[in-house]
Amino acid sequence: MQYAHAFRVLFVAGALLCGACQAGAQTADELWQGLAKDIFQGRAMTAGRDVVSLQAPKDARDAALVPVTINLEKPAIVVRNVTLVIDANPAPMAAKFTIGPHSGLTMISTRVRVNDYTNIHAVAETTDGSLHMTQRHINGAGGCAAPSVKSMDEALANLGLIKYREIPAGDLGSAYRREGQIMIRHPNASGMQMDQRTNSYIPARYINQLVVKQGNDLLFQMDGGISISEDPNFRFTFLPNGAKSLDIEAHDSDGKIFRLVAPLGNAS
Repeated sequence: MQYAHAFRVLFVAGALLCGACQAGAQTADELWQGLAKDIFQGRAMTAGRDVVSLQAPKDARDAALVPVTINLEKPAIVVRNVTLVIDANPAPMAAKFTIGPHSGLTMISTRVRVNDYTNIHAVAETTDGSLHMTQRHINGAGGCAAPSVKSMDEALANLGLIKYREIPAGDLGSAYRREGQIMIRHPNASGMQMDQRTNSYIPARYINQLVVKQGNDLLFQMDGGISISEDPNFRFTFLPNGAKSLDIEAHDSDGKIFRLVAPLGNAS
């Protein structure tokens, strides 16, 4: 519930800040300072490129489907959580990823909506409570109001379908580290999209929490909002702990729960 409250507060605060920014009242730095105060209560943060880095295209080909990758640069430094902020979005706090202490997670990627030319920030909190920040700039606009690539009838027919796939090992920094991908069928409606048939706005409905466990161990938990793109997609690395499956549970803002138990090949 605390995350849901935080996302509601940040939606309103972000809309006000964004409007001021567009009116020329704020620079990008002033916008970020205001968001950092709201989201992180003004806590000190350091330049975090040796702890966390962020990959994203400079120019968004499709502002409704912008790939973003968070890399945790030093596995020996245990990161408790990472918050992804898209400064100029109506709901700037796109997602908070809580990372399991034994997960071995060093990378997580997803796709986001970008509503205007903006900086995006990733802020990692380590186990000592310190905050480490990095940023990128993206040229893109209109992603939050862009129409769905599917009809709502088609989207609802497959609502909550979850698929998991293992990705063949590349250079993951460890002979034991694995890489996987979770794909969820869900419109992740932003509340800003227009139904072309009725000329009315489609109500917001989105995945607001995703919990992924390996046996009893948490790999990661995502608490998110409308800035995550349609059909949420998460790619990540992890260390196997001997469990035979991943337990995946997704919640949406309408209270629906979707589950998948995904077998792990060669789990040990």
